[in-house]
Amino acid sequence: MSTEPDTEFALLPPVVGPSFLVSQVGALAALEFGARLAPLGIKPHHAGILRILGRNPGISQQALSEVLGVFASRLVLLLDELETQQLLERRANPSDRRSYRLRLTARGRKTLAAIGTVTLALEEQLFAALTPKERSLLTDLLTRVAAGQGLEPGVHSAYRELNRRSPKSKKK
Repeated sequence: MSTEPDTEFALLPPVVGPSFLVSQVGALAALEFGARLAPLGIKPHHAGILRILGRNPGISQQALSEVLGVFASRLVLLLDELETQQLLERRANPSDRRSYRLRLTARGRKTLAAIGTVTLALEEQLFAALTPKERSLLTDLLTRVAAGQGLEPGVHSAYRELNRRSPKSKKK
């Protein structure tokens, strides 16, 4: 038996469809996004919360929990992390003393702007092979696919995974 490599054999990649390609690019995007957020001291799920708060100042914890599809008890832990970093503040709801309204702090708004810069740079890298028109078409098509699957606009489905992790199993 020969141990020499077969130089005449060319490996053919498997035939893949759009589901695989979306997953492949999505996994790369998620890894890169997380790595680029690390210097800001936040994780992707924090960035998503800050994005929603930036667009919806004064949203209640309960409403945010519903939008994200995250158990209220899990969301409290995430909000505590952001509050500890002074990125958001909880304010008493004047119409219901049992609930809080959430707002970005000045530091939170600055971090949100940095997240936007990180996002644009990542998109530029990921989609450099596409023209602006192609990028727009891809965005439109993926928006339709997401809507067809009943996904909440602007909310990553990975938030549901947070419900599967017990707050007690969180590693420090």
